[in-house]
Amino acid sequence: MEQKRKIRVLAAKPGLDGHDRGIKVVATALMEAGMEVIYTGIRQTPQQIVEAAIQEDVDVIGLSILSGAHDYHFPKVMELLKEKGVEDVVVIGGGIIPEEDIPKLKECGIKEIFGPGTSTREIIRFIEENVKRRD
Repeated sequence: MEQKRKIRVLAAKPGLDGHDRGIKVVATALMEAGMEVIYTGIRQTPQQIVEAAIQEDVDVIGLSILSGAHDYHFPKVMELLKEKGVEDVVVIGGGIIPEEDIPKLKECGIKEIFGPGTSTREIIRFIEENVKRRD
């Protein structure tokens, strides 16, 4: 019987944002859905997030932010991934992000933004549909 590699997700809180209840709820739901989740903890720099993603060989980076600094941290993560030649990682974001900021974030490479009230089922479905399995 051939076993498929589980989807590996790095859950990260960039910047000075110390509120982590939401990302912990999402991380738990992803684990319950059969994914491997690595949570980096709060107050991570974009550099730390990218290095952890590379070291952990993840399929997905989930960024969560409530501080309003998404317009700096999310594009910086994308820039660093590109510099490192990482092109096969799906990057998603969540938290308090104004609707008018979402197109700019998607333009820089963020695949999807999940706002308050998004069901964990919707996040799981999006990840499963958008990750190219590396068995």
